Amino acid sequence: MTPAPSRPFPAGLARAYGALFALLTAAALLVWQPAHAQLRVDISGTGATQYPVAIADFAVDDVHGRAIAEVIRADLTRTGQFRLISAAGSGLNVDSPVAYDDWRTKGADFLAYGSITRGADGRYDVRYRLADTVKKGQLDGVAFSGSEQELRRVAHQIADRIYEKITGVRGVFSTRIAYVLKRGNTYELQVADADGQNPQVALRSREPVISPAWSPDGSKLAYVSFESGKPVVYVHTLATSARIPVANFKGNNSAPAWSPDGSKLAVALTRDGLSQIYIVGADGSSNMRRLTRSPGIDTEPIFTPDGRSIIFTSDRSGGPQIYQTSLDGGDARRLTFNGSYNISPRISPDGSTLLYVARRDGAFRIASLQLATGNETLLTDGRDDQAPSFAPNGMQILYAAVQNGRSVLAGVSSDGRVRQTLSVLNGEIREPTWGPFTR
Repeated sequence: MTPAPSRPFPAGLARAYGALFALLTAAALLVWQPAHAQLRVDISGTGATQYPVAIADFAVDDVHGRAIAEVIRADLTRTGQFRLISAAGSGLNVDSPVAYDDWRTKGADFLAYGSITRGADGRYDVRYRLADTVKKGQLDGVAFSGSEQELRRVAHQIADRIYEKITGVRGVFSTRIAYVLKRGNTYELQVADADGQNPQVALRSREPVISPAWSPDGSKLAYVSFESGKPVVYVHTLATSARIPVANFKGNNSAPAWSPDGSKLAVALTRDGLSQIYIVGADGSSNMRRLTRSPGIDTEPIFTPDGRSIIFTSDRSGGPQIYQTSLDGGDARRLTFNGSYNISPRISPDGSTLLYVARRDGAFRIASLQLATGNETLLTDGRDDQAPSFAPNGMQILYAAVQNGRSVLAGVSSDGRVRQTLSVLNGEIREPTWGPFTR
């Protein structure tokens, strides 16, 4: 058996990471191939502000014009920040004059439209424009080029531009997410578009894979695999499927988190007894430094956006709470005080807001804490919500929820007003993590 810590985790934390301390023996299979999951997305709630926008079908002589517009509409709808105005039958192309007053009468403050043409080489040129019907002018206009297989990505890029031009916040529709999908006795580490579509299998294993974490440039994932009979932390390059072990010490190696510059990982190790926080090289080098020395269990580290400190979970005060400590050493500062059980910290991209799993009235819910004021907000109302992860613009949050006895991917806006659920009909989704901006 793999050595367990000399002191048990608190009950809930042990439940969340129970698999981390089991003895497992089979090997994993490195692959990068399409996954064929059936997805269903359910959305509820609206944002405090909704922008009325019409998205016209793009002018083209085949089905792609409608498909691109539908992806854009779906992207904007999921945020809860837009109210779609029908553009059916508008017949617009990218060079059409815009009847601003007519669209204002229909209730649209903004209108997106465009054209698609197929070149002799089989590639598609996609031109789009965004009109402001209130100011009666063009707000945006750009051209993209791509293969037929890349048109969905182009649609996400257009949705990103529409979102940013209207809200002033960068869109995340072109980013990716990663998660673990369990089907039967098989675990798959999958990477998908932000809307859950186009899933690809990065790793398939008969043994658990947990704690995926994106590198800052989006090219790699760190994760924990049990294939060697104990938990080992790997760094996996997505483009090549090459990977290296970066934490394979005596005892348990768990909970990897990247430094903002991508050169280091914070990990939780039991090599010296109780679980404590260490810093290791992301390139597999032997450089290792112990960061915490507490009488309790320290785990689930994350770097702050400035890279100067670590936020982590510890039961040093009794029940599990969230603390912060400088990379230069010194005493840890407790951050959470509401309730007796708070775990799984995540920090917003601007460093202002802390996410975590809070046990309240016997239920595990996603909570946010404004670090400047100490104000806590419960964002979800499930019984077993786990593994929160911020979108790179800080506006949305991914997490794992339980629906009809199965774990599914769920999302909530950062203010808690808009919720969505992505159900996989042939498996259970665990430990989602939202990837970074990559361009």
